[in-house]
Amino acid sequence: MNRVWMRALSLVVLAGLAAGATGCSDGSTPSDVASKAASAVQSVGAGLDSAAAEAKKKLDSVKDGVSAKNDVTLGTVAQDGDGRTTVPVTVSNTAEDKKSFAVQVNFRDSGGNLLDTVVVTLADVAAGATGKGTARSTRNLSGEVKAETGTALRY
Repeated sequence: MNRVWMRALSLVVLAGLAAGATGCSDGSTPSDVASKAASAVQSVGAGLDSAAAEAKKKLDSVKDGVSAKNDVTLGTVAQDGDGRTTVPVTVSNTAEDKKSFAVQVNFRDSGGNLLDTVVVTLADVAAGATGKGTARSTRNLSGEVKAETGTALRY
């Protein structure tokens, strides 16, 4: 079981224990509280699974790609007006002709747990030039969020 699911399961158990130990002031039962916590965790997990599946699909569609992770630079993580996490992505085309790039960006919390993943495509970057884009999370992320380059392909 990965760290995200272990953490989520721990939160559900702790919520249930806390509700049972302290009682619920809003009239709900401890099992109601635990059920709501489990639903929230399941929703986050489903969103992450969907984002990961979409990223995999985009990367799998790249034909004849070569690893370009060393040619990718990520900027400073920020939040846009819609509350989504963003990070500038810059690629350097070190090839001798025009190339496109597919860059997977992973958003992680301060503990290293994966929160979201997206793929940014930068098309037709001239030889010796740089291309710029922005990775944007698929949903609102809270807390301290860090970005890292996952798979990066030049094709």
